[in-house]
Amino acid sequence: MAQKARTATAVEKKLIGVADVVIHAAERRQDPTLTIPVRSLSNVTFNDRKGLIEMGKRKQARSFFNVGMAKKFMQTVLVADALCELQRANLTTSLREIYYRSKHTIKNSHENTLDTQDESDPLIEDLEVSLEALREELHVRAENAGSIVGPLVLVDDGDRVDCARLGKGGYSVPSIVEPEYLQIRQCTADFLLLVEKGTQWNRLSEDKFWRRYNCVLLTGNGQPPRGVRRLARRLHEEKRLPVYVLVDNDPWGYYIYSVIKQGSINLAFESQRMAIPKAKFVGLSSADPEAYELPRNVGIKLNDKDVARAKELLGYTWFQKKSWQAEIKRMLSSGLKYELDALANKDFQFLTKKYLPRKLKEQDWLD
Repeated sequence: MAQKARTATAVEKKLIGVADVVIHAAERRQDPTLTIPVRSLSNVTFNDRKGLIEMGKRKQARSFFNVGMAKKFMQTVLVADALCELQRANLTTSLREIYYRSKHTIKNSHENTLDTQDESDPLIEDLEVSLEALREELHVRAENAGSIVGPLVLVDDGDRVDCARLGKGGYSVPSIVEPEYLQIRQCTADFLLLVEKGTQWNRLSEDKFWRRYNCVLLTGNGQPPRGVRRLARRLHEEKRLPVYVLVDNDPWGYYIYSVIKQGSINLAFESQRMAIPKAKFVGLSSADPEAYELPRNVGIKLNDKDVARAKELLGYTWFQKKSWQAEIKRMLSSGLKYELDALANKDFQFLTKKYLPRKLKEQDWLD
């Protein structure tokens, strides 16, 4: 509780600083201006030594007296005020509730402060990067969108959770997994397997793969949400678990792996606490259809969007290793992509009894 209070106090002071910018500018009869770091590919660099995507120093000014920026400036301050209210009350809330808390009709007009949640969500990300405080520290949570099972004991808000005794459905990963909210009490696993799709996670859990290979199974059901990525990082960092990533053989699967390993472009400032540079890509790789004798008719023809995305990945600095260039080019050359689900063409338990056991035994993965 003391740690929670200290964190809340520090973040509250940062949020109050947003209001101070407005007050001090008004006192000096100056234009109130907020400085927001640019969140785009043009303002990120890849730190090869750390293996992380890092945010650059480019910033953009958001001023009140600029007609084109006035509304967004006002929206930013409103959202900051709602977040500050959360800190003072020591409550957490959802992105959706922040939107409604900040929305009202401006007096003597028909103009709303916010029209849709698409306006408020990016503002929270702007404040995260400007204040160097993660969304979780701002007390904003997302819907639970991950599951975990294995030889792992957690303490969630004082409740003991044994992830080996929750049936095949496992434990629903919360969006806020910081140590003051979720403690890792015990973990005897040898590695962590992060699975892209819930269907494959369900197969692995149902077949008790985690018990036979003494591992933790984790999924984010697609692009893993930040709670899942942060918990994976904590297990890697605090319990020294190697992390293996299992995704579809397509450009989107490659990118999911890269986000887990190096961090994301949009939120590069959080890479230090989210990314796992030592994570390994265990499949599906573009060589697997031949190695595991998958018929071409279970492959899916690459569409124009797939090809464009693959070529984009080829240009990213963090995909310049020869092995990754060869991997992506092999997929493009084949003209096909393969979903993890395609392994069921061999056998419903091919993933758990043949594919992954062989991959792990032969250490057949990409770094």
